[in-house]
Amino acid sequence: MSHATATIPLLHPDEARLLFGPGDAHLRRIRDSLGATVVLRGDSIVLEGTEDQVQHTEDVFQHLRDIVKRDGIAHDAVVGRILNQEITQSTLAEDSIDLFEKAKRIQPKTPGQKNYVDAIRKHDLIFCKGPAGCGKTYLAVAMALNALRSEQVRRIVLVRPAVEAGEKLGFLPGDMMAKVNPFLRPLLDAMNDMLNFEQVRLYMENDVVEIVPLAFMRGRTLNDTFIILDEAQNTTVTQMKMFLTRMGEGSKIVVTGDATQSDLPHDTVSGFDDAVRRLKKIEGVGNVELSGEDIVRHRLVREIVKAYDQQKSAPRRATTNSSR
Repeated sequence: MSHATATIPLLHPDEARLLFGPGDAHLRRIRDSLGATVVLRGDSIVLEGTEDQVQHTEDVFQHLRDIVKRDGIAHDAVVGRILNQEITQSTLAEDSIDLFEKAKRIQPKTPGQKNYVDAIRKHDLIFCKGPAGCGKTYLAVAMALNALRSEQVRRIVLVRPAVEAGEKLGFLPGDMMAKVNPFLRPLLDAMNDMLNFEQVRLYMENDVVEIVPLAFMRGRTLNDTFIILDEAQNTTVTQMKMFLTRMGEGSKIVVTGDATQSDLPHDTVSGFDDAVRRLKKIEGVGNVELSGEDIVRHRLVREIVKAYDQQKSAPRRATTNSSR
């Protein structure tokens, strides 16, 4: 990696002393942790090292500057927390997913997401369980595009169960694909966020990318294909078995689901939970469970999920009926 330098102008004469800490303790800790050379030259801090070293060291000093402005001092514990966060981000950046789209990369943002991406790289069949907003679908689509564009697979098939299939869909206008489009839309939204509209349209017109309801998978065998089954908690055991047995040579399957959002009838066993239990000991099968800590949508999404989880786990109070 190429050599880089950066200069941080000091805002006032005492700022270097506050940023470097008592006896330059913060400075030594930053140098040892991130590897960049840090020197004071006149009224500026000069950083030297690789591009990553300089970037992360500059980010740490900017964080420290904000804290010193607010609190007047940066304590050792705060410096440690900032360094741990920066080192984690540096490690996650190394696992970014290259989409080959004007150098665009998708980066896992939490250790849990990193484990998920690692599992997809390592295994041919991956089950990922997690709450809304944790990135399980988005990262799977990114990995599928990476596999397609690096010629590991020839096509991508994105699948979702349409739990409302049957009489209710019959009242909607259009042909069957128009009827199930609302169920498949989230997968297309993820892809449109990563590629330009024209590229997605060409992929779909040429059947390089296919987005289909689960029922349309029966009888097919897919070779050299990256297959994603989203919202798998809404599959029955029979549907899941049918889907998993579509896997052909050179293919990879990622199955995502959220057990808390099942739309199946209460007396129906989820094919997702059943498959995770049945297949967990088979070599080549990966299992990842994401949590609320991996939610990367709006800040409130994490709080909403937490609130519902707390209500679900709280013991129900006994109620009595009394006549008046």
